[in-house]
Amino acid sequence: MTATPDTATARPRFADTLAVYLKPRVLIVLFLGFSAGLPLALSSSTLLVWMREVGVDLGVIGLFALVGTPYTIKFLWAPVVDALDVPVLSPLFGRRRGWLLFSQLLLIVSIALLAFSDPARAPWYVVFAAALFVATASATQDIVIDAFRIESLPESEQAAGMAAYVAAYRIGMLASTAGALFLVSGFEEGLGFDKEASWTAGYLVMAALVVIGIATAFLAREPEKSAVRS
Repeated sequence: MTATPDTATARPRFADTLAVYLKPRVLIVLFLGFSAGLPLALSSSTLLVWMREVGVDLGVIGLFALVGTPYTIKFLWAPVVDALDVPVLSPLFGRRRGWLLFSQLLLIVSIALLAFSDPARAPWYVVFAAALFVATASATQDIVIDAFRIESLPESEQAAGMAAYVAAYRIGMLASTAGALFLVSGFEEGLGFDKEASWTAGYLVMAALVVIGIATAFLAREPEKSAVRS
């Protein structure tokens, strides 16, 4: 059976549609989406499970609504991120990649601080210091990734880039919710860690996963628009 002209032209178009997701620029956005989705639950839902397990007062847990504030007001420092360079990092890697690396290094530090915190003894420190630190670093990373995605991808790849970003973002959130809880359970029941050590180890593994975003920033190219403005 001979293919009609319509089917003959439809096949390469469909193949082209799939191929766009394998382009290096789109793959970079994909991995950055994972890096963006990873920290969100670590300062919210996963941390709430930890606090409930160690018996933190419900009134304190209710204050966790404040932890999401940096995501809401990130527009206040977005112009700073857009206009200024990060010392040392931006001259070496460019403005966007410099900010990416800076926010990701902050994420590793803040998640590690959260890992070594004790919600039972110092819940206020967890809420206002460690968790807000994670959320602020994460919100800053979101600002940079949005700018990087828009400047890196041509118009023909923007839809695919956004789809890849959202899918990977969800996977990152899944890793830091169900994945983190699975790790904590494994450390406690499988390896015999006590509860505090299990949560510390689980959060340290999550901090290590930020390295995926750092590796992606190293492999990425600085967007031409940003490089020209720098």
